[in-house]
Parts: sequence; structure tokens; C-alpha cells
Amino acid sequence: MATTKHTLVALVEDRPGVLNRVSSLFRRRNFNIESIAVGHTEQPNLSRMTIIVEGDDAKVEQVRKQLDKVIDVVKIVDITSDDKVARELALVKVKATASTRNEIIQIVDIFRANIVDVSSDSLMVEVTGDEDKVNSLLDLLRGFGIREIARAGRIALTRGGAGPLQVEEPREVKAVKQPPKAPPSEAESPPDW
Repeated sequence: MATTKHTLVALVEDRPGVLNRVSSLFRRRNFNIESIAVGHTEQPNLSRMTIIVEGDDAKVEQVRKQLDKVIDVVKIVDITSDDKVARELALVKVKATASTRNEIIQIVDIFRANIVDVSSDSLMVEVTGDEDKVNSLLDLLRGFGIREIARAGRIALTRGGAGPLQVEEPREVKAVKQPPKAPPSEAESPPDW
């Protein structure tokens, strides 16, 4: 069976241990998670996970169904074949000399990336885009010498109206009820002046 790169997105409870439970399920099924990005959502107490994993369709679907049963997972969907916008972020520290600095800046401009730090012997570049754009820029910068790379995982949203993880009603935060205050007794009431 052919393997494909799958984009799974999950809405999960925002509490300790959820990321561990989700990633452990993939580990037990012998999947290598290519990237995982987690962040807060527009809904209080919920986080959104974007998980990129490579595998055949049937095995990934089996893992998705098992994740759907995890108590902290509100909803999980595979948006691999959906019309979506997907982006990655990378910070790249590249060697730069007086003679190569202008050439690096021109390449960065072509890719609509940003230079976010400059030192006497290096430039730090921030690039955002799809995986191919990030990889292409990295290939060009390797010729100058890359010192460090920090690459965030892919995040993705489906295009158009309501997304597959849209929850109709926002989840309420349960507040602790305070007992009603009793009216002050005559002994506690303030004096009339």
C-alpha cells in the first residue's frame, strides 16, 4: 500500500497530559509524527493540534478513530484531501560575510521572508509558507552555510465557511458557586450618622 502524508487536526481539552496521551497512541501504533503543533483556539479551555503523519490511509484512519475515543479529544478529523491553507514557520541562522550579505538579502526578499536579526558573522531569517517554499529557501541558504534551524510544525485550516472542528456552542467554564450573602444583621449594620 502507498503511504501518504496525512494532516490530522484535533480539538482537545486544554490541560496537562493531553499531548502525551495523543503522541503515545501514535507511538504504540509505530507511527513517526513528522510534526505536531499545538495552540489555543478561539474557544476557551480548548486547544487545536495539527499532526502530520505519514502512513497508508487505512492505518491512519484506524489511529484517528482510536484518538476520537480519548476522553480529552473533543473532535479529530483528517483534512488531507480537503481544500486547506497550510503554513510552516522556520527561523534560520545563516553564515554571512561582507561579501555574501547582499546576496543572502536578495534571496530572502525573493521568498518574501524577513531578516529578524543581524550580527557581524550571521543573519537570522524568518520564513513562513508551505513546506515546499520553506524547503526551497533552505536549499539556497545551505550554500552559504546554515548554523542553526528552528522549524515549527505545520498548521492548517480548511478554506471557506465553518471548519470541520467548529463547535456550535462555546464550551462553558464551570464556575464555583458562591453561597448567597445573608443580609447584614442589626449588630453588623453600619450606624446611622
